[in-house]
Amino acid sequence: MNILLVEDDAMLAEAVRTGLGHDGWRVDWVADAPLAKTALVDHDFDAVVLDLGLPGGSGLGVLGALRNRYDATPVLIVTARDKLSERIAGLDAGADDYIVKPFQLDELCARLRAVMRRSQGRVSPVLSCGAVVLDPARRLVTRDGEPVTLSGHEFRTLTLLLERQGRVVTREQLEEAVYGSSGTIESNTIAVYVHQLRRKLGEQLIVTVHGYGYRVGGGPN
Repeated sequence: MNILLVEDDAMLAEAVRTGLGHDGWRVDWVADAPLAKTALVDHDFDAVVLDLGLPGGSGLGVLGALRNRYDATPVLIVTARDKLSERIAGLDAGADDYIVKPFQLDELCARLRAVMRRSQGRVSPVLSCGAVVLDPARRLVTRDGEPVTLSGHEFRTLTLLLERQGRVVTREQLEEAVYGSSGTIESNTIAVYVHQLRRKLGEQLIVTVHGYGYRVGGGPN
């Protein structure tokens, strides 16, 4: 299992990496909010262990960016903040569980296993348009019942378009969903992903609404 550990305390991070490694987890470590957002866009993880107080932003900001992309990766918040209001804020923002420092590694491992079991049983709406079906929980896309392999960026692009089926989605909204920010990537990058999706899923699936963005499903061009 591949875990992203987001923690700015190097000594604690190394202890957690070692402990999780002995328990069979593969752990990638980042120490600030911008790196965490980038890692979560560029790679798929089975779960995230997330500190709240981070350089360059907050853990809640990282969590918000993740959930705003409809990414249901399990998140376990690990923090020294022990006020009830802060725990509630973390859970309301989309965290799956919360553990307060200091903690025992055995408990951390047990909580990780628990949130992952719950996530595997989570009911997520299946999205579809014609012959194309996207199952967010299984990260599976099919066309006419046959699996189609998509990159992570293509999957997130298609997810947002299907979530807003029948409505125009702007390039900026797609950049935010795919990268966690807009205006910081090449101007034709989203167009490239749309081209790849059309090639894999059919030319008619995604309509270009000139001057605005893209749309899946009905509506005037």
